[in-house]
Amino acid sequence: MNEPQEPRPTLGDRLVRGALFPLRVTKNSARLIRSALMGDFLTAYSLTQPDKVAMIDDRPDGTIHSLTFTELNAKSNQLANVLLEMGVRPGDSKVVWCGQNSIGLVLMINAARKLGVTAVPLNYRLSDEEATYVTDHSDTTTVYVDAEFAPMFERVRGDLPKVEQYLVFDAEAQGYTVPDGMVDVDALVAAASAEEPEIPEGTVAGSTMIYTSGTTGKPKGALRRGNSGAEQAGALMMHIGYTPDDIYIPTGPLYHSGPGGFLGLAQALGQTTVLQRKFNAEDWLRLIDKYKVTSTFCAPTPVRMACNLPAEVKAKYDVSSMRRLIANAAPWSYALKLMYLDFFPADSLFEVYGSTELGVNCVLRPEDQLRKPGSCGKPAPMVEVKLFDDDGNEVLGSGPEHTGELFVKSPSVFADYYKQHDKFLADSKHGYQTVGDIAYRDDEGYIYICDRKKDMIISGGMNVYPAEIEAALEHHPDVLEVAVFGTPSEEWGETVHAVVVVREGGSMTDHDVMDFAREHLAHYKVPRSVTFIDELPKTGSGKVLKRELRAPFWAGRASQV
Repeated sequence: MNEPQEPRPTLGDRLVRGALFPLRVTKNSARLIRSALMGDFLTAYSLTQPDKVAMIDDRPDGTIHSLTFTELNAKSNQLANVLLEMGVRPGDSKVVWCGQNSIGLVLMINAARKLGVTAVPLNYRLSDEEATYVTDHSDTTTVYVDAEFAPMFERVRGDLPKVEQYLVFDAEAQGYTVPDGMVDVDALVAAASAEEPEIPEGTVAGSTMIYTSGTTGKPKGALRRGNSGAEQAGALMMHIGYTPDDIYIPTGPLYHSGPGGFLGLAQALGQTTVLQRKFNAEDWLRLIDKYKVTSTFCAPTPVRMACNLPAEVKAKYDVSSMRRLIANAAPWSYALKLMYLDFFPADSLFEVYGSTELGVNCVLRPEDQLRKPGSCGKPAPMVEVKLFDDDGNEVLGSGPEHTGELFVKSPSVFADYYKQHDKFLADSKHGYQTVGDIAYRDDEGYIYICDRKKDMIISGGMNVYPAEIEAALEHHPDVLEVAVFGTPSEEWGETVHAVVVVREGGSMTDHDVMDFAREHLAHYKVPRSVTFIDELPKTGSGKVLKRELRAPFWAGRASQV
């Protein structure tokens, strides 16, 4: 019989035993150890690998900024201490952050975690109306914004009475002037203490609240508390095979739960991260080649752009370092997978199915990509998946004839919709949670997403809810009724289509519809095509038959998403 093995010591155990390296105890080093023992990985890495590069921001114009783990921890502490000085309350306050990918954003992500405040990522592509709603609904008191997007808050701050301060970063670096009444936070950070912030005992790691487009026209704040799901995240990292030596590039904006969430995993493992401020296909290949990037999280559209570059352009870059590309945000077509595998290493393509609310639910491994076309894989570690029919009965059969709404139970499922608990309860069943996808299993237990119970559109990796667009368009005086849904697109996965009924005596063109939408909605939510009809098809109870409207666009396709 094998002797029981002694449990592997935790980082905290090793720090206490002095196993990592001799440490002269000072006031700040004591705080470092306390923070590490409380679970702040950045603090720990500043001790264990102080000189390793943590962040690289390499821009096409030749500007390169990088920080070691010691420097990243120090600057994150400085920002955290500035926030404390400005009245941000650990464990209580909410901070909106907004901007394109940059080290400045990463500082706030880490500072918020250290302080135990709730970070609210804001999509910089939102319209003024949308940004105002999210900021106000979240009860945010502090806005931290890239100087490029400060003018948006300058326009709407009269409608944000709860916001006490606007902190603008990267103004000087980008050649912007900080608007009157806002604060140049970079100057304050440079002068602040780099010691670990003093926070009350028992303060847990910061929460996140990402706003998703709403099924009823208004976004919902998906609240995820502290370190919930940390054990599951560790199991997922082991399942995929991540190592501390991986080099991660977020392919997409950090406000998105995918690129931002996998940044969190990369930082938790002490990996080096390469930032691309805004996606450009050839520049993305340049960064992969230059820094020998090994991992990323990617929607289908960016990869399609890279794979469609001319052969002579692609030939300039070596992408053989890629080991773990996580395909997600929208279904990847079989044709796109073949394009990817023709250019990137054959064993590098993983696909995950998940959502902002439910986290990563299924994983399709590289060896199954071509063997299981259309599948999103098997349940991820520590995830339970069940299918229920409309009567609440569990669907146990296999094959396309046995479909049901997919429900999930796991440690990483979000805690609640902020101030909208009824919406959370509406999506619950027997302790499981759903986002409304319809699926079936095959006889090996692989999951296939075949439709959506809700109307959500995924375009270019962005979630779009038709009700939000319909609510905006119905304010036009010439619109009597409107129905919005997704139509298939090889480039974007789906594009937004609007079917409009014009009021008697009114007159509209497709450009009128698009222009009006553009005034009230983010660009990616604006309909790309419009159809005009005399009357929307409806059920006897008056519900619009969207399936009937969608059917001609999706005819001949096995999947309706």
